[in-house]
Amino acid sequence: MSRIGKLPINIPAGVTVTMKDNVVSVKGPKGELSQFVDPSIIVTIDNNTITFSIDENNDTVETKQKQAFHGLYRALVNNMVVGVSEGYKKEMELVGVGYRVSNQGNLVEFSLGYTHSIFLQLPPEIKVETKSERNKNPYICLESADKQLLGLVCAKIRSFRKPEPYKGKGILYLGEQIRRKSGKSAGAK
Repeated sequence: MSRIGKLPINIPAGVTVTMKDNVVSVKGPKGELSQFVDPSIIVTIDNNTITFSIDENNDTVETKQKQAFHGLYRALVNNMVVGVSEGYKKEMELVGVGYRVSNQGNLVEFSLGYTHSIFLQLPPEIKVETKSERNKNPYICLESADKQLLGLVCAKIRSFRKPEPYKGKGILYLGEQIRRKSGKSAGAK
């Protein structure tokens, strides 16, 4: 059994969890999310707690895979419960001369030193806020109830200009430290 899978999930006030046809639906003040759960995992909802257990009678999946599913689905449902009650927030900054970002609704425009601007249309589930202040790096704040979607969008944004170790330029998460390398002039002696 998975150590994570054994832990019960407490349902906060204002959040409702329902289970129908192996699909767990979670509804709260920040939105509504749903997740399919493999039939080899039994989901029990009672007294404001959700518990997960392995169905030993179900032989469609190997035992090792059932144990992996046990922790996986517990973590996914927990992320959904936290997301609809509190939400998730990711903050990024653009480090580099001339790098800019602006948004109009969910359409974000990046100027990252290429010959053209990059436009990214964000999904409606994500709220975006951009800031450009004098003598500070441009800043992007993304908020959503869906942790998985938020991480996917952040990875896409980061892929436009990955942080590089020589000058430290690129799109970084707020507070992220880049391990700097000395250039070839410092190494050759």
